[in-house]
Amino acid sequence: MNIRWPRVLTPTYLSQLIQTQKSPLKALHIFNEARTRYPNYRHNGPVYATMINILSTSNRIVDMKQVIDQMKADSCEYHDSVFSTSIKAYAKAGMVNEAVSLFTNLDQFNCVNWTESFNTILKIMVKESKLESAHRLFLENFGKWEVKSRSSSLTWLIDVLCEKKRSDLALQVFQEMNNQYCYPTRETYQVLMKGLCEDGRINEAIHLLYSMFWKISRRGSGEDVLVYKILLDTLCAHGHVDEAADILNKVLRKGLKAPKKKRTQLDFNMCRNGRDIESAKSLVNNALIKGVTPSYESYNAMAVQMYGEGDLNGAERVVQEMHDRGFKPRVLIYEAKVMALCKQSMVKEAEKVVTEDMVEGNCVPTVKLYNLVIKGLCSEGRSSRALEYLNKMCRQVGCVPNKETYTILVDGLCEDGSYIEASQLLEKMLVNCYWPEDGDTFSKVIRGLCLMGRPYEAVVWLEEMVSQTKIPQISSWDSLVSSVVYDSAGIEVLSDILDS
Repeated sequence: MNIRWPRVLTPTYLSQLIQTQKSPLKALHIFNEARTRYPNYRHNGPVYATMINILSTSNRIVDMKQVIDQMKADSCEYHDSVFSTSIKAYAKAGMVNEAVSLFTNLDQFNCVNWTESFNTILKIMVKESKLESAHRLFLENFGKWEVKSRSSSLTWLIDVLCEKKRSDLALQVFQEMNNQYCYPTRETYQVLMKGLCEDGRINEAIHLLYSMFWKISRRGSGEDVLVYKILLDTLCAHGHVDEAADILNKVLRKGLKAPKKKRTQLDFNMCRNGRDIESAKSLVNNALIKGVTPSYESYNAMAVQMYGEGDLNGAERVVQEMHDRGFKPRVLIYEAKVMALCKQSMVKEAEKVVTEDMVEGNCVPTVKLYNLVIKGLCSEGRSSRALEYLNKMCRQVGCVPNKETYTILVDGLCEDGSYIEASQLLEKMLVNCYWPEDGDTFSKVIRGLCLMGRPYEAVVWLEEMVSQTKIPQISSWDSLVSSVVYDSAGIEVLSDILDS
């Protein structure tokens, strides 16, 4: 492909130019050639970010490192996201030490905000079980002025510690927040409460709830209900019904500031001694729903969480309460509902949400929501039906199919044996400048076309795959060789690709 260089090169034009290249090596060549062709031109931060994103996505770590080294010599300002992307790429390649080294040398770059990189490297180190190193890195960098959002950073650290089932360490970090002159947010309480409950640290979880009453819940915000629900559900699940009933009354009175008429004494007699735990949870959830401060945010938080937990009936009760209080569900609730339905293989019901419920609610589907339905249909072997939603997306103003949309559909069509349709859709995907992440998508189409007796089309995709510097799977070569072994012309074409 010949590049049409402009008379005067700008960083914006170069970013657009390298983004349209199918091959990361070609993009890198253009990136490097620009400074040779235009002696007065200098890359800026966004150009570097674009190039590094391309190389990291294609797992070309050595080339990415060279570009990062080149960045060091330039004096332009860089956004924190470029380093966060690089750190993630190093970690994905198993080069955690390189990731740590890059972060510890950020002072050699012109970057004034390290918050995103700081959070990223902490999460990676904890996931790699480098807990002591993560704690040391935290202490060395937490107080630096480049780390802007301290509460956010602490919440990140607490979150990843809880993911590693180390809520004891997360609780220590939480208790040190006052020493660092920052205060926990509602999200911090929610993350830590979930971690303590999952680890069975019930007493610490109860103490955390009481501290929340004094610090976060003074005004009785309905959004706090998620934290309360986590603890109350856990108490019910462990058979501590009496304690759950006692804490529920305190939550309604102190946490949610519910009116007296909403604090009626609940009858837990049938749920005692560990019997009928689900009934106890249902009573608690109903009390929270009725006692919550009416607002869209509070109902949204509860409904989304319940859908996420697979509690469809509970979530529907919240949505009904919303309607009764004059609030209309928005797209976040519909997305959570569709995701929950698809997880439970209720794809027809998920379709109904898009085609009926959202229309009645005067709410417009998003790309994410369409992708959820498409993925659900493809998982049931109904890729032809999923294609209809692609057409709906294209007709809807402001709803443009993205890379995930095409990838799900191409894979789904291949799974259903619709290889010709998959090939046609892959072509549309490339026309829209969406390149498959790896060679798997190409390989599926190539093998399928060979099975359909269309080796020439398969060879075209092989050539496209090679042009993007993706390595074909052995099974793809086997399929192609088997298809053209008795065809001298086909062998010649395949030989040309091998020679290139």
